[in-house]
Amino acid sequence: MPPKSKTATKGGKAGKKEKVFHPGSRKAAQLARHAIRKGKLGSIRTKANKKTSSRLDFYAFIHARISPDTTALTLPELHAILQAWVGRNDTALAAEQAARRQGRPKSPREMRIEELRLREQETYRTGMELPDLRDAVTLERFRKWDVTSLGYAHLLRFVRICSARPDDAVLSRAPIDEGGADSEADDDDSEAPQLMDHMDET
Repeated sequence: MPPKSKTATKGGKAGKKEKVFHPGSRKAAQLARHAIRKGKLGSIRTKANKKTSSRLDFYAFIHARISPDTTALTLPELHAILQAWVGRNDTALAAEQAARRQGRPKSPREMRIEELRLREQETYRTGMELPDLRDAVTLERFRKWDVTSLGYAHLLRFVRICSARPDDAVLSRAPIDEGGADSEADDDDSEAPQLMDHMDET
């Protein structure tokens, strides 16, 4: 009698079983704390990235408004730039309002734009920071900036101006010496001036 042939039933090895811990055990509590911490860190990173993007948008907005032959701006010109920044979404807001039927509630986007404008108006009233483009050296450095990393902001002089006191400009951050700033600036964008914390996307 011929020997029975062995059937090749080799499949993939069964995956390793995941350990299940009792809900009240120390290990379960430890894993829960780890998951919460991981979630918080992810949220912090997301907010930091969003804030960085908003600041770069702000600087790019200013950058686009400096003509090539300008050597220095006046304080009224700095105010004009901030007023334009605060009102940059006015066209989109008007379009949302026009599209809304009479008696209908505001769209989420319309509410976001309105809230953002109100926050920025209040910040501008109490004081907004921006590069001091009245200073020729700062303006020249700002013009050379490609506005892709906040680290370069270390080289710039910053002032705080507000709509409540349009004739005042307060130095908020002096520039770091160009020779020693490059390595610091490239290493850590989070050390850039804490500007425009209220800014958000629409």
